[in-house]
Amino acid sequence: MKDNISKHRVHDTITNIFHCKISTLLPRPLLGTEISAGFPSPAQDYIEESLDLNQHLISHPSATYFVKVDGYFMVDAGIYPGDILIVDRAVEPTHKKVVIAIVDGELTVKRLYRKSEKWFLVPENSEFEPLEITRDINFHIWGIVIYSIHKMR
Repeated sequence: MKDNISKHRVHDTITNIFHCKISTLLPRPLLGTEISAGFPSPAQDYIEESLDLNQHLISHPSATYFVKVDGYFMVDAGIYPGDILIVDRAVEPTHKKVVIAIVDGELTVKRLYRKSEKWFLVPENSEFEPLEITRDINFHIWGIVIYSIHKMR
């Protein structure tokens, strides 16, 4: 974790938003068997078909966006600075979904959580506190995070 993280910062920053463009096709070979974490085997023998990630990852193309994350609020959920999130605005926000929310005019990524008739935006990093959604907060769910894309660390 970086030393310059402030506990007083309320939101992760969404640095970029990109609309989903599904007209680009890039089918790649898909192995016909699951890969074991054990002993290696020659993968070429198992290629069965091609997989287009647009078809696999995107259910609602006109409502799907990509956003880039800056911040450490969701590292325990596997979301890191520089990750690209696939966000579907057609999916219904429900308890425990990871959401992109607008809070007082700023975009943030948090887990939506309901407890005793109250709603919270919960970071997944113990260094930060949940934010209760009250009438005093200008709040809106912008979309639901469906996938996170990041380079393996």
